[in-house]
Amino acid sequence: MSQLSLEQISIQLESHNTKDRMLALAALRHVSPEAAVPLIKKVLDDDNIQIRSMAIFALGVKPTADCYPILVRLLESDPDYGIRADAAGALGYLEDPRAFEPLSRAFYEDTDWLVRFSAAVSLGNLKDPRAHDVLIQALDSPEVVVQQAAIAALGEIKDLESVDHILRFAQSEDWLVRQRLAEALGHLPTPKSVSALQYLEKDSHPNVSAAASISLRRLAEQTQSPASESN
Repeated sequence: MSQLSLEQISIQLESHNTKDRMLALAALRHVSPEAAVPLIKKVLDDDNIQIRSMAIFALGVKPTADCYPILVRLLESDPDYGIRADAAGALGYLEDPRAFEPLSRAFYEDTDWLVRFSAAVSLGNLKDPRAHDVLIQALDSPEVVVQQAAIAALGEIKDLESVDHILRFAQSEDWLVRQRLAEALGHLPTPKSVSALQYLEKDSHPNVSAAASISLRRLAEQTQSPASESN
């Protein structure tokens, strides 16, 4: 099937048929950010929540100067928690350091766990060391998925100071938490990380032990490259 022209996509985005609008949005993956974003804006307030969600995701992967302020506005003020969570996720894709503040605020202030989860994931995507305090607090979240996101994000930002905080999850009952820990420790070269990974390599769940083996190899490769500090 031939690709739709910009004009065809634009017309289709105004169709009364939900499927037409959805297909038109999907067709924008082949379009440059500059050409795509004005069209994406047409459906940001669509009646269909799935189309709004797709449009917000599209803003995250088609970055222009317009995307950041739109996503922050949605994160801070949209009444639908799913849309706020989508906006938090899309801000992570943008990898714009300005997003640190709104994402941190969303984590501290939003009442919905899904938004806090998305904010924690995106703080990891930003790879901004300032996220330390937020993510350490996220480890105490009552929602296990938020704990998982925080552990992964602390690995992403290579936060060596977090090692003592995350090691308490080595005996978590949730194997996914243990897997996230094993993956995160591979980005955190400390003697304690190596010891914990050797322990996790013997884990009863194959995904956890495999993740620990991969992380141990990664840490070993890091030590073989220019003499690494052992402290």
